[in-house]
Amino acid sequence: MLNQVVMVGRLVRNPELRTTESNKSVTTITLAIPRSFKNMNGEYDTDFVDCILWENTAKSTSEYCKKGDIIGIKGRIQSRIVEKDDEKKYLIEIIAEKVTFLSSTSNNKTDE
Repeated sequence: MLNQVVMVGRLVRNPELRTTESNKSVTTITLAIPRSFKNMNGEYDTDFVDCILWENTAKSTSEYCKKGDIIGIKGRIQSRIVEKDDEKKYLIEIIAEKVTFLSSTSNNKTDE
């Protein structure tokens, strides 16, 4: 079995570093990824993908990246169920294991 995802996109907002109750660093980012084909109107649609970054990857990305920067992500897909108001929602998320900073104006750097 293989669960691996590789994506390149633009950050839609600045990463915000948070700390969990168990004192782990985490940030959730959203990547805007244009599709490689045109829709029925002759335009390129864009997918918005949520990615979760942990510990050093979260810290480095929060420090060096900002809205509009292009980054690459290598990671895995994770699904989970969230219950709210007696309603179950199924979420699909990307857990980033490696982030590559491709157009950061601060520093060009790779974080593992």
